[in-house]
Amino acid sequence: MHAFTAYDGTELTFTVHGDGPPLVCLPGGPMQDCGYLGELGGLSAHRRLIMADPRGTGGSAVPDDPSSYRCDRLVDDVEALREHLGLDRMDLLAHSAGTNLAMLYAQRRPDRVARLALITPSVHAVGVEVTGETRLATARARHDEPWFPEAFAALEAIVAGRGNAAAFSAIAPFWYGRWDEAARAHQAAGDAHKNHEAAARHTEGAFDPDATRAALAGLAAPVLVLAGEVDLNSPPPAMAEIAALFPRAELVVQPGAGHFPWLDDPDRFVTTTTAFLARPLPTSPLPGTAPQGV
Repeated sequence: MHAFTAYDGTELTFTVHGDGPPLVCLPGGPMQDCGYLGELGGLSAHRRLIMADPRGTGGSAVPDDPSSYRCDRLVDDVEALREHLGLDRMDLLAHSAGTNLAMLYAQRRPDRVARLALITPSVHAVGVEVTGETRLATARARHDEPWFPEAFAALEAIVAGRGNAAAFSAIAPFWYGRWDEAARAHQAAGDAHKNHEAAARHTEGAFDPDATRAALAGLAAPVLVLAGEVDLNSPPPAMAEIAALFPRAELVVQPGAGHFPWLDDPDRFVTTTTAFLARPLPTSPLPGTAPQGV
């Protein structure tokens, strides 16, 4: 485990897996440590994964100011990590709620992003709507699964505004492409990785979707939006809307995958991600824009 100091003196940590060019990884949750990401299905065989634990999670210290858990304020932590690593520009991968932070970082520091991989991204930072009917339609593709009747009834209750803790627990199988022993173990361990107090402070007032959309429309960096075919949280139609916000984005829908595509099909996930990260960077700016500095 490695440590560095944030702008406010909070000591933050990251772990490193593998060798090769660095890839900075931001976890979701929100406000989970990187433990649940593992080594991203073997991506560490191709890249040096810099797994950043957000403040108040994993080995990172609890800050003196709880308001610093807000997503837009965490941008400064990402920048402090980049400076600590000595990178002019960095390849950045983020999962789920961590993609909100990645997009805010790209909005504020576009000159520091080389490539941006958004894995089953959240929609909050850019204001994309996921309707209840879209979630139900995505779920119906799993109708042959033995657990489907109970899980789908719980999802209907949640969509109708009648969800409770039991209902949210019952829909757990929908998060995974295969509800097998590995998925059950991953789900059971997830809560231990999350700082719930931090999560409660993470989003309120943090997002200005119109401003973020406008900024991302001028992002020169290549972007990968990787969706899971059966992911209720980040269904493919919404992911297509996110991809359309970027001038140099590619949407890939991983067949049969849920919200954690590196678990559902590690080989396919690694192949897709490494192919994207190996692409040459653009040598010319977007039409009508000035070159971005490094």
